[in-house]
Amino acid sequence: MTRILTRAGLVLLTVLIGIYLLLPVLVVVPMSLSNSSFLTFPPGELSLRWYHRLTQDPIWAESALSSLRIALLSAAAAVILGTLAALALVRGKIPFRNTVTAILLAPLIVPYVIVGLAVYIAFLGLGLTETTLGFVLVHTCLGVPYVMINVASGLVTVDRRLEMAAMNLGAGPVSTFFRITLPLILPSVLAGALFAFITSWDEVVTAIFLSGPALTTLPVQMWSGIRVQIDPTVAAISSLALLTIVTTFLLIGLGRLTRKMIRSRAVDTTNAGM
Repeated sequence: MTRILTRAGLVLLTVLIGIYLLLPVLVVVPMSLSNSSFLTFPPGELSLRWYHRLTQDPIWAESALSSLRIALLSAAAAVILGTLAALALVRGKIPFRNTVTAILLAPLIVPYVIVGLAVYIAFLGLGLTETTLGFVLVHTCLGVPYVMINVASGLVTVDRRLEMAAMNLGAGPVSTFFRITLPLILPSVLAGALFAFITSWDEVVTAIFLSGPALTTLPVQMWSGIRVQIDPTVAAISSLALLTIVTTFLLIGLGRLTRKMIRSRAVDTTNAGM
């Protein structure tokens, strides 16, 4: 009985914390449906005028496409570099392992303002400000730690005997990785890719230093919109971004649930056959 009450209490506490964290964000959705020209909550008269304005204003569409392009490219680069770093740290025998790990995790520790200022000073002389390449380089560095942490945790759980068996049967290191290791750590790689994508998509501090008339990301455009004019257009684009993130997490959860159901059916079939 005590164990049931403890579990129920933990579940209730988790739900309350989730509501506490999500409620301020969910307030944005009804604000975006207001007919008022100012941010008001609760909204008086409901309207879709601000969503219609998003479709009519090319600035928002251009900034959203720029953010999507940068996020996809930086997430792909972060997955490659972060996976290689995790392989080197978990499987390899490299000197000064702790020092290398601290350097790779530095983007999580150093304030983004310092990173943005340093990047701006370095990229200004190289002509990489207001360019897709400059954004991708910075956001890749910010996303690598998330991929490395997720992939490293996945590699620790992989049975090394499977890899050794593949090598004993004639597979090389590259073939063993793609045929054995990668399928086993694929959920960790995808989780790291998702974190890297969200980090790039949501990043605004370093993007302010690199943005300009030639290239502006969506978070910077939202920040500029709040500073210049406060209207529900920002709430509308925020609600669309929130809907995209929620849908992504729901699809990931549905995929994991489907895989668990398939595995349980396979186990049941195997037991029935025995």
